Amino acid sequence: MPRAVDGLRRKNHRKKILKQAKGYWGRRHSNYKAAKDAVTKGLFYAYRDRRDRKADFRRLWIVRINAACRAEGINYSRLTAGLALAGLAINRKSLANLAIEDTGAFKAVVAQAKTALGV
Repeated sequence: MPRAVDGLRRKNHRKKILKQAKGYWGRRHSNYKAAKDAVTKGLFYAYRDRRDRKADFRRLWIVRINAACRAEGINYSRLTAGLALAGLAINRKSLANLAIEDTGAFKAVVAQAKTALGV
C-alpha cells in the first residue's frame, strides 16, 4: 500500500489561509508560515475593532453634541443633566444628527434642557 505523503486536509487548510492572506504585502501573501501569522493577527484586530467601533462613534457623537451646545451657551454635561431633568430621553446618535442636520430642532432641545435646569 502506498504511503500518503501530503493529505488533502493539510493542503486545503493551507490553501484557505493563503486565500485569506490575499492582498497582503511581500511573502505574507504567498508563504504559508508568514501568512498564517498575518491572518491570525488580522482576524484578532478585526474582532477587537468591531467592538472598539462602538466606543469610537460614541466619542464622535459626544464631541459633535458638545460643539453644538457650546454655540448655544451650555456645555455637554449640563445639557445631559437638563435633558434628564426635563424627562427627554434622546440618544447621543440622534442628538448629534440633530445638531448637524436640523439646528432649529437642536436649539429647541437645548432650550428645554435650559428651562429644566433653570438657566
